[in-house]
Amino acid sequence: MQYKALVTSEENKTFVNSIETKDISDLPDNDTLIKVKYSSLNYKDALSASGNKGVSRNYPHTPGIDAAGIIEKTSGSKFKPGDEVIVTGYDMGMNTNGGFGEYIKVPQEWIVKKPENITLSESMAFGTAGLTAGLCLRKLLAHGLKPDDGDVFVSGVTGGVGVISLMLFKKLGFSVSAITGKLDQEEFLKSLGANQVIDRNTLDLDLISPLQKPIYSGGIDAVGGKILSNLICSTSQRAAIACCGMVGGLSLDTSIFPFILRGLSLFGIDSAESLLDVKEEIWNNFSSNWKLENIDENIKDISLDELPGEIDKILKGEQIGRVRIAYDWQ
Repeated sequence: MQYKALVTSEENKTFVNSIETKDISDLPDNDTLIKVKYSSLNYKDALSASGNKGVSRNYPHTPGIDAAGIIEKTSGSKFKPGDEVIVTGYDMGMNTNGGFGEYIKVPQEWIVKKPENITLSESMAFGTAGLTAGLCLRKLLAHGLKPDDGDVFVSGVTGGVGVISLMLFKKLGFSVSAITGKLDQEEFLKSLGANQVIDRNTLDLDLISPLQKPIYSGGIDAVGGKILSNLICSTSQRAAIACCGMVGGLSLDTSIFPFILRGLSLFGIDSAESLLDVKEEIWNNFSSNWKLENIDENIKDISLDELPGEIDKILKGEQIGRVRIAYDWQ
């Protein structure tokens, strides 16, 4: 049986993406075959599709760390043919063929059964970006963060993680400062619930002082680098920050002061390798008390053939919100 997939190949020391016809027998020898109905585009996918060896070592390769679809065949005991399921992270889309193909074959230990009150399409409006935002929020709420504690922030707010973080904070009643370098998106961000929009350039500076005016009770940082360094110093007593991005840089310039004088907690979030039962908890939240009724309003749906162009956009920092790949797209 044949299927279509995006394949990243190395040619003359450059990496190219093409849509190819593959055979099911080309898939890895794992226990569960899934017909993919939807996937989504993440920054990590774009890195894999551009030949970043820190993400994917082996080429040719099909990226895509997200997939939602229907089980066609399984030798495992946990699922049965016809089950609607979600797969995010682990090695899928890194060195195991991923969701940018019409079929995947993965271990059952990577699979979450789709909750009843969410569609396959909606699940890929969230995807790994939404899962990451949910994991960040889970950490902050477990820390004790409440709307009455004061303003929270989201950095990198026009990206996939940022948009969903903003929407989730607003759903739960928080006052949110949206930090972005795309000030032309202010109206869009306020429509999602931002109380104010802050120019990232006011924070993308060398550390001014190890302790600055306390502004935020917490937040979600999807950027890292100098922006995170300055946000750490601008938190109030017993604040908490969940960090999950590094597009702003790998280094973190800080001091011990915010941690021992203000009791700051800094949480690192790794969505790819999160325990399966934690992922199940987040997906259940997305289908119940964290359900975003307007999640589909801010999604760009594309076909597999349109995917290479969207990969170029995300690498150039031009993507706003989420991109969903629909395999039955007409």
